[in-house]
Amino acid sequence: MSTLWTPDGEHPIPRAGENRPDPRSEPAPPTDAETDAELAEAREQLARTPAEVVVANHAYGLWQLAALHLTLDPPQLDQARTAIDGLAALVEGMAGRLGEAEPQLVEALAQLRLAFVEVSKAARPANR
Repeated sequence: MSTLWTPDGEHPIPRAGENRPDPRSEPAPPTDAETDAELAEAREQLARTPAEVVVANHAYGLWQLAALHLTLDPPQLDQARTAIDGLAALVEGMAGRLGEAEPQLVEALAQLRLAFVEVSKAARPANR
């Protein structure tokens, strides 16, 4: 079956005699006004959120990224190191400014560094 590309996506072009899908069964894409309203609400919500909370949320994302790369088989140590270094830059570079999340982030960074050393040792060949 061929497809037809339009600005709102690809659509199958049925061959003669094939059943054509009922276009009314597909959900309507959001209108520009709906999208603009959703974006405006998201901006307002972000503006009401303290920056320290947003930065801490990004730091947690870096922690998750580092943990992911450490737990892969085989571990991706270079990728984990980059995420750990990014987390360290945030946590250590913003010491005293991360609010309630700071103690947890400091502990998370220490745990990641320890895990990195342990995983690195385990990943080395046995016959050095």
